[in-house]
Amino acid sequence: MYNVGLILVGHGSRKPQHKESLEKLAEIIRTRSIFKNVETAFMMINKPTIQEAVKLIAQRGVKRIVIIPVFMAAGSHTIEDIPKILGLKNDERITCKEGLEIFYGDPIGPDWRIAEIIEEKALKALGYKSNDEPPLDSYNLSAASNLFEMSMNRIREIIGDFLKCVPVDHAKIIERVVHATADAEFAKLIVISDGAIEEGISAIKSGAKVVADVKMVKAGVNMVKLRKFGGRVECYVDDERAFRMARESGITRTAAAMRLAINDGLEGGIALIGNSPTAAFELVQAVKNGETNPALIIATPVGFIGAAEAKEAVMGLAVPFITVRGPKGGSPVAAAIFNALLALAECKTTRL
Repeated sequence: MYNVGLILVGHGSRKPQHKESLEKLAEIIRTRSIFKNVETAFMMINKPTIQEAVKLIAQRGVKRIVIIPVFMAAGSHTIEDIPKILGLKNDERITCKEGLEIFYGDPIGPDWRIAEIIEEKALKALGYKSNDEPPLDSYNLSAASNLFEMSMNRIREIIGDFLKCVPVDHAKIIERVVHATADAEFAKLIVISDGAIEEGISAIKSGAKVVADVKMVKAGVNMVKLRKFGGRVECYVDDERAFRMARESGITRTAAAMRLAINDGLEGGIALIGNSPTAAFELVQAVKNGETNPALIIATPVGFIGAAEAKEAVMGLAVPFITVRGPKGGSPVAAAIFNALLALAECKTTRL
């Protein structure tokens, strides 16, 4: 958004690290391409002030500016001081000044993405590296296992008649998805092509590359089980090349990330798409062009715009696939399907 300015407001501190941290955050946002005119401002001690930052961005010809307080929670600054500076009254969120339209956003607040960062910091403090697994508490593990089995038994009561009519391995996939979503309708929406489960298991057991469209899908994969087969999950969405390609080609970052994955080599691997229709379309086109031939495509993008169409396009390929009809789907669905395949691969390996 070249015509929209973004101002990150921090508290301000005599310690230089405070200002440097906010400025680095602003630079990261600039590189992500959505907002290009990004500046910082401070409530006290540091410069520029909010008024100075607004003036700085306005000088570039920008007519719309968003103000985001980079505070963990609402407080005096976010509820009283900043609205007063902006001339906002009675919980207003938009104001116009000297030809500028100014929007006031919420503070950071509780968010699963913040929780993920906190967990990483906590594990680092305990001495774990990013690819280490923390020890599992045996009591909690046992309790979780019991809850899982109880949930599965309940699911089988609800959709048992349907499960009797599908192959056993298909039923395992369906059960996992219904468990992940608490939505029994998925039982009738899941589409599994001939040989898809077998190809997926074979790829997993060979340690094939797995590519996720977004980090949420990657986070949902059972890495403990996957590593037993020598596998890994890669996600290119935060790759600098994806930012650059998206900006230069005018495509979404997830589509650019999928293009990078294809260029880096997805032959014989597994594409795991749980969020982005454009990533699915990018992969479909590459398969049609003969640029790649993955062993399996798991595609469950969610939404009312393009998601159903993207999954229909996947179903038109000769490549084995597991997908979901209609707009429903999401990262948890894709991860659940893949984890079900992992469990099947583990079970079949044990039997051998």
